[in-house]
Amino acid sequence: MRGVAYKKPSPTVRAESFRIGFWTVLGGTIAAGIGRVVWWLVRQWPVWLVVGLGYAAWRVHARFDTHGLSLAALALVTVLVAWRVLHARSFKLVVSWPLRSWWRRVARYGRGWDELVAVTGLVKPFRGRELAPVLGRCRSTDTVDRLRVRTLRGQVLADYAGNAERFAASNGAIDCRVRSVRTPVIRFRGKTLVRSRVVPRLLELWFLVTDPLRDPVALFPIPDKPNLHRLRVAHREDGLPWHLRLRGTHVLVAGRTGAGKGSVLWSIVRALASAVRDRWVELWVVDPKGGMELAAGQGLFARYCYGDNNTDDEGRKRAYQLDFAEFLETLVDRMQERQRDLRGVSRTHKPRPGDPHIVVLIDELACLTAYVTDREAKKRIEAALGLLLSQGRAVGITVVAALQDARKEVLPDRGLFPTRIGLAVNEPEETDLVLGSTARKNGARCDEISEDTPGVAFVAVETEKEPVRVRFGYVDDEEITRLAVTYPPGAAPVDPYPSDPTHTETRQEDQS
Repeated sequence: MRGVAYKKPSPTVRAESFRIGFWTVLGGTIAAGIGRVVWWLVRQWPVWLVVGLGYAAWRVHARFDTHGLSLAALALVTVLVAWRVLHARSFKLVVSWPLRSWWRRVARYGRGWDELVAVTGLVKPFRGRELAPVLGRCRSTDTVDRLRVRTLRGQVLADYAGNAERFAASNGAIDCRVRSVRTPVIRFRGKTLVRSRVVPRLLELWFLVTDPLRDPVALFPIPDKPNLHRLRVAHREDGLPWHLRLRGTHVLVAGRTGAGKGSVLWSIVRALASAVRDRWVELWVVDPKGGMELAAGQGLFARYCYGDNNTDDEGRKRAYQLDFAEFLETLVDRMQERQRDLRGVSRTHKPRPGDPHIVVLIDELACLTAYVTDREAKKRIEAALGLLLSQGRAVGITVVAALQDARKEVLPDRGLFPTRIGLAVNEPEETDLVLGSTARKNGARCDEISEDTPGVAFVAVETEKEPVRVRFGYVDDEEITRLAVTYPPGAAPVDPYPSDPTHTETRQEDQS
C-alpha cells in the first residue's frame, strides 16, 4: 500500500535463566538466620555482662565463702568509683552511658512503643495484618536519648516530624527532634574516599531529657592549628561540640536584635586566631554600623572597612557606600587573580602563608543591599557580592554575613549560602526564610527561642536535611582585647613550606 512505511520488527531478546539448587537456597537461608541471631546476641551485651558477673560471684562464693564475695564486690566498687573520679569522661563513654542507654530502651521507650505508634497513626494495615515501625537501639548521653527507628516502606521523615510534640509529651521529654541517619564519611590524608549518604528507612528520634543550652556555655580552647573543615565553635543540645565547616562554603547568620549575632561572629574569629597569627587565614571585615561591633578586634584584621549609615550628611553617606563597593571590588580582583593562578593547576585553593584563606565578615548585610541609597554604589556592591558568593568558595574565599531582617528584598541571594545559622527571630515565617522552606516542619523553631538565651540557634547545612540546635559562647570585650594583642597577623614564626593546615586536627578536636 502506498503511504504506509514499513517498520522493521524489533528482535526478541530473552533473558538468560539459571537455576539455584534447593540445598543452596536452604543453606543461605539458615546462614542468614544464624547471622541475625548472633548479631542480636551481641547487641544484648548488658544481659551477658550480668550473667558473667553472676557467674563470677558464684565462683568466688563457692571458693572463698561470703567474706571473699564481699571483698570482691568492694574491690569492684572501689575501681569503679576511682575510675569515675579520675577520668569521668571515659567512665561515661564505657560504663555510664551504655548502661543508661540499655535501661531507658527497655524501661521507658520499649514498654509503650506499640501503643504510641498506633495512636499517632504510624501503624498501617497490610494483607490482613498491621505493620508497625520497629524500635531499635537507644544511645543516651546526659542530655539526649537517641532512639533509632526502622520505618515502614512508604513512610518519610515528615510523617514522624509531624508527631514530634506527641512523642516528647508521651515520654516525658522536653522536646523531640526527628533526624535521618547517615553513613560516616571516610577520609584519608585529607581526601574524602567515601561520602556520607542517608540510610533509607532508618531515622532517629532525639529526646531532649535536660537542656544543656539553657545556661551560658563555656568558650572552647583556641586550637594551635585550626581545621577549616571542623572549627569547634558551639555546643549542641546533646552535649557534644558542634563543628563549623568554613572552607568551601559561605555562612549566613540571622536573628533579631539581642539574639547573639556577635557571639557567632566572635566565636568564629576566636577559632581562627592561631591561623590569623600564622598568616594562612586573613580576616576582611565590613562593619557598616560605624565600627561599633567589630572595631575592638581590628588588630586581627587584614582589611577593615566601616561606615555610618545613620549620618544625615548624604554626601558622607554616599562616600561610605562607595567605600564598601571599592572594598568588595578589591576582593573580587583578588579572587579573579587566584582563578588565573589555579586555572589548569587545581580546582581548589590550599591556604598557606602569603596566599591565605580569606574570611569576609559582614556585620549587617542589609547595609550593603536594601539600605544602600546611592544607585551607583548599590549596583557595584550587588555585582561584587554576587561574584564573591557564586565563585569565591573554590578559590579560598568565605563570606560570613550577619543580618537582622530576613526578607527576600534584603537578601535576594540567600540560596548562595550553604550554611545558615538562625538565631531568635520574631515571626514563625522567618525561620523558613533563613533556614529553608521545610526547616520549621523539621523541628527548627527560631521564633520560640527565649530572649534570655542569646546565642542559641538552629543550624541548617546544605548536606544535612534536619537543623541542629546549638548555643554559641559569649565573647566579652576583655577576651576580644586579649585576642587582638595575642594573635595579630605575623606574630609567630611559621614554616615557609607547611603541610596543608586545613586537614590538621587539633588535640582538642580529637578528644571531642
